[in-house]
Amino acid sequence: MSAEHRWILLATVIGAGVAVGTCACPGVVPLPRLLALGPLLALPGLWVMLMARDRMRCKAALVRMTRVAELTQQALVRPLPSDLGGLATAVQSRSASAGVLVGGDLYDAVLLPCGPRLVVGDVRGHGLDAVRISAAVLSAFRHTAATEPDLIRLAHALDDRVRDDLDDEDFVTLLLADFVPGAVRLVNCGHPPPLRVGRRMELIEPPYPSPPLGLWPTPRLHTVPLSPEQRLLFYTDGLTEARDAHGTPLALDHRVRNALRAPALDEALANLVGVVDQHAAIRDSGGHGDDLTLLLVQPHAGLLTGPALPVAKNDGVPGAPRGNPGRS
Repeated sequence: MSAEHRWILLATVIGAGVAVGTCACPGVVPLPRLLALGPLLALPGLWVMLMARDRMRCKAALVRMTRVAELTQQALVRPLPSDLGGLATAVQSRSASAGVLVGGDLYDAVLLPCGPRLVVGDVRGHGLDAVRISAAVLSAFRHTAATEPDLIRLAHALDDRVRDDLDDEDFVTLLLADFVPGAVRLVNCGHPPPLRVGRRMELIEPPYPSPPLGLWPTPRLHTVPLSPEQRLLFYTDGLTEARDAHGTPLALDHRVRNALRAPALDEALANLVGVVDQHAAIRDSGGHGDDLTLLLVQPHAGLLTGPALPVAKNDGVPGAPRGNPGRS
């Protein structure tokens, strides 16, 4: 029996008790006084019934609002297809805030005529402000990514869009990736470098680091080979900043490599999440310390057919910061 039904049952019992008492003892209290006291005796039961009705209405409204919030969050973190134009993908993402699907981490993908394009980012901070900024970046990416062929100009466009939403100390780390036959083209604006896993595991560091969005980035294009036997892990700092009871961050060592070598991408990410949770189990037994997003991709042979990819003209050439290097 629900709490609301118990309240209504209590009101019914109180009303019945008053009626039975009145009928069983007609001579104890004069009839005129009973008639005067009757409404007063009925008030507690009426109050209980009104409170139960309001409680039920509030609960229904809360259910509706929760559903709207869930749908809104699902629209922001729409799932990626397991195959995107010949690129196998798998994602694991969780927020540091309990019961929240979206945090400061963001990711999305579009399929262009030349191949798949991905974005991964991380908004400084947590809570609703981080969600708001994350939504602004995703909206700008979805609006621009399919029509802007140049990754450097795309990074500048996203910076222009999000800058007005940032406070003086806010920023967004961002990593853009275009997958083409034989390689992946990267633009990294202050984001943790992706991890390439094959016969060996290595971080793909940008040759010229760029500040994040909001801090006048200088994006540059970096092209690296990627074969069907290799996987590429994009992640947010919830991976490398997971700390044990002694404050030691998780190292990208053999545990990570072994986890990522599982036969299926989903299985590999589940193994990696297990490594993270095991490392931080003592410290974070009451919850997760940071948002965590893991995006693992592996190209099929079909994506990689074609001639070797030439170095782009602006590969490694800085993208100059726009405007005056100070917050406008």
